Amino acid sequence: MNRSSCNSTFQKELLPPIYGVEMFVALMGNILALWLLVTKEKKNWHTGVVFSCNLVISDILYALTLPLLIVYYSKGLKWEFGAAVCKIERFLFTSNLYASIYFIMCISVTRYLAIVHPFYTHEHIHLKHTKIISVFVWISVAIISSPILYYSGVQSDRCSLFSEPGQESKKVIARVFMAVIGCLVPFVVTFASYFGVMVALSKNVNITSLDKKKVSLTVALICILYIVSFVPYHILQIWYFKIKEEGNINYYVCNGYPASKALACLNMCLHPILYMAMLDSITCCRRSLNEYL
Repeated sequence: MNRSSCNSTFQKELLPPIYGVEMFVALMGNILALWLLVTKEKKNWHTGVVFSCNLVISDILYALTLPLLIVYYSKGLKWEFGAAVCKIERFLFTSNLYASIYFIMCISVTRYLAIVHPFYTHEHIHLKHTKIISVFVWISVAIISSPILYYSGVQSDRCSLFSEPGQESKKVIARVFMAVIGCLVPFVVTFASYFGVMVALSKNVNITSLDKKKVSLTVALICILYIVSFVPYHILQIWYFKIKEEGNINYYVCNGYPASKALACLNMCLHPILYMAMLDSITCCRRSLNEYL
């Protein structure tokens, strides 16, 4: 299949308005969520609120990386802002994506510990630990995303994640490293944490079947959102650059990769809704579990 089969219509005509809608919804939803967390929870500032605030901030910063991309794609994949801005934009886009993933993981682990090991959590996990972990997460995602600063740049008027010529084997290692450490590992931890929560709740007779179903549904939706938003983006990114470096074109990968970028941004729009729902369901179940214990 030749290069003409790689249709860029989606990127030029559909991706800009999709990004525009996602940016607007994400900014409005997350700014509202941040306001609610800061004002309504200021007297109950606990570990979950700290991680949720960091998640909201990462989503807001993530949304703020989209305007340059909207201009870039609307101008037919022509980058007009210079190589330095290209590197910074790609780095911020990637690092805030991973920050979002990691704070989802932190929230899931916090909820697991609060429900399954409430006494240990109360005695040993304090607010200062949460703040230290939050700083560590921001530093970690910057390190995970650091290959983007080196390999991204402008090539043929295009701002690409991996534009530097040569060093193909190192680029592959960098992409796999980011996919595994930035996406796979936190997903496994997130899924395991919520699975532990569901097992603990299923064994508790004090929790109503309705509450159990509510938690199970919310957890399932979070896992589905994670899989739909993050997994295709990382798989198709690795595959896309691999066949591109080999000089080949796969129609489905070439057109699927831009679509996966839009899906990767979808999560920041839905986080406020899903995590408010999870907060309500987990809180009622935690009360019942503490009474039982």
